[in-house]
Amino acid sequence: MKLFVIEGGKGNAAGDAIFQLHAAKPALGDVMAEAARRIKASGYEDWRVREFVTGASMPPALKYLRMQIEFVAEALLRLDPIPEDFRSDTYWPCF
Repeated sequence: MKLFVIEGGKGNAAGDAIFQLHAAKPALGDVMAEAARRIKASGYEDWRVREFVTGASMPPALKYLRMQIEFVAEALLRLDPIPEDFRSDTYWPCF
């Protein structure tokens, strides 16, 4: 059996990749941005607008999820230092 390496696009694309390493510790803005990203990914804003326009209330589970995400963000901000892996799903509620 023969194995071949398949190179696509530029032959040396892996050598051109730029990886950003965060030398600084996580800050308040990083945690809040992660919380906002998770709230947006849940579809909360769409439901909030729909509730405002139509008057039909959003699912209670979605309101509860936002409350949980905000609680986790506040809890992470109280830690000193903020864990490097604060974006890990182990800290945040699933939806």
